[in-house]
Amino acid sequence: MSHKVAVIGGDGIGPEVIEVALSILRAAGADLETTDFRLGGFRYLEDGTVLTDQILSDLRAYDAIFLGAVGTPDVPPGIIERGLLLRARFELDLYINLRPFVTTNGHEFIVIRENTEGTYAGEGGFLRKGTSDEIATQGSVNTRKGVERCIRYGFELARSRERKHLTLVHKTNVLTFSGDLWERAFNEVAIEYPDVTTAYNHIDAACIYFVEDPYRYDVVVTDNLFGDILTDLGGAISGGIGMASSANLNPERTAPSLFEPVHGSAPDIAGKGLANPTAAVLSGAMMLDFLGENEIADRVRAACEDVAGDGNTSAIGSAIMANL
Repeated sequence: MSHKVAVIGGDGIGPEVIEVALSILRAAGADLETTDFRLGGFRYLEDGTVLTDQILSDLRAYDAIFLGAVGTPDVPPGIIERGLLLRARFELDLYINLRPFVTTNGHEFIVIRENTEGTYAGEGGFLRKGTSDEIATQGSVNTRKGVERCIRYGFELARSRERKHLTLVHKTNVLTFSGDLWERAFNEVAIEYPDVTTAYNHIDAACIYFVEDPYRYDVVVTDNLFGDILTDLGGAISGGIGMASSANLNPERTAPSLFEPVHGSAPDIAGKGLANPTAAVLSGAMMLDFLGENEIADRVRAACEDVAGDGNTSAIGSAIMANL
């Protein structure tokens, strides 16, 4: 079955790793009809375009979005992040950020990050900016609907796995409003899943456990900010950020989901053929899973196993291709 995929190579090493990833997905048997969208920091510098209403409308016609990386030092912080990445998450309702990890000892676990609320929702502002009395506020927006649907996704995923265990991570002893909502929703939804065991960790404790005892985790669910921190830490204990894949999901499929490696645009090595494409390949495998091509996705993941990540882009891609 053919699938329509919007491709955003983006900035830096993004186009390099996406090109390799697409060649491997196709070699594994995926039938992908791709369209390139010129978006990223480079496009903003050309004509000021970030993510227009028309482009967003065009993206809705696709089955999935495959993104390499965006961001360049020549663009002020926040313009691309908020104008492209966060806007896509909000407008396409990509409320689940899913990141799988396999530690160097072979333990596999998954982090679910709520992807459209929390401190990233943009609530806040300045008073008396630029003066000695300046005040900056940055609120955290947590709705019952947004929190519960994320938690429920976590329980469903945990139920589908052998261990059937779900851990909530937050900071309920200090964040007594948002934390209370998350904890109450978690406990109420848990009643509907008696076959899933549960646990709770404060975020600071979870950071320690991720390093010292990741084996306690099966599925983790948390809010946007804590999820951002934990998933980068998860990459660090799983072979490095070059291996870290991710999916930004609209589980109801009312809009296309977006799949991307999380390593960033790495402008210092762009164009040198040094980028590790493994994270992009594994993100592509997640895309194939979501599109129903599970056998091909499994083939791609298996091909990535035991491939050294210290070669150049071409060598690593060729090694993965040889394992198909």
